[in-house]
Amino acid sequence: MPIQPVAYALYDEDFDAFARALGASFERYGFAVVEGHGIDDGLIARAEAAMRAFFALPEPAKRRYQVAGAAGQRGYVPFGIETAKGAAHPDLKEFWHVGREGAGRRANLWPDEVADFHPAIAALYASFDGLGRRLLAAVAAHLGLPPEHFADAVFEGESILRLLHYPPTDGAGPAIRAGAHEDINAITLLLGAEEAGLELLDRDGRWLAVNPAPGALVVNIGDMLQRLTNHRLPSTTHRVVNPAPERRGVARYSMPFFLHFRADYLIRTLDACVGEAAPDRYPEPITAGDYLAERLQEIRLA
Repeated sequence: MPIQPVAYALYDEDFDAFARALGASFERYGFAVVEGHGIDDGLIARAEAAMRAFFALPEPAKRRYQVAGAAGQRGYVPFGIETAKGAAHPDLKEFWHVGREGAGRRANLWPDEVADFHPAIAALYASFDGLGRRLLAAVAAHLGLPPEHFADAVFEGESILRLLHYPPTDGAGPAIRAGAHEDINAITLLLGAEEAGLELLDRDGRWLAVNPAPGALVVNIGDMLQRLTNHRLPSTTHRVVNPAPERRGVARYSMPFFLHFRADYLIRTLDACVGEAAPDRYPEPITAGDYLAERLQEIRLA
């Protein structure tokens, strides 16, 4: 793995060093691996157990939680729906979405069949949310901005926790579990990438495997932050490929958290990222809500 892990302990011990290391990895790869991120191991284990229990339910039981008209942003999304932009075939996955709760928002669903699902997944959402804000503070510092620069932008943002299941494969179908794509949001925090398959497209056109140590967090830049930083921080194309023959009988589970800005936040190119050598690629700003709506249509969720 070419990406050198960043120790999260540096956040409190030497914040400037942490911000430099995280930012350098993002500028080079669009990805970073963070070790010692602080999300409780016991909570992660509980959430994974609840996720596995849900996806093991019979198909009719799972489809009870499919929400019409929600653009896949709450509840269950079955196989054969989400499709990478421009891809001919849908991804080989099913997933569950949990979003922020509160006035004016669509309610989350919680499956009755798995007793610990609601408490474990809600607690994991809160842990991801807090960690994501801290990582964005380091990103701001790397860009020469006050660490609190993005605090208001993500306060009550439309962040989504996705629970993902890729079933075992016999090798006879498509070689890709999730087609090449970029994420829509600001940053993505991913647990569960230890099972091989995640790859990023390097700047020289090679696909590089991302194989973090057990328990490490994979973080990547999304399109909203790429746009905001005028591509200084790239939203790198990535995919999930089928496993090696000896792992074809093993399902893949992962838990990405898509940290989003508030729907009314105006994505306007940062002055710090524009100059004579870097003219503004996006002179017309757009709200995060409008941008999200456009992209959900492109991937066939809306």
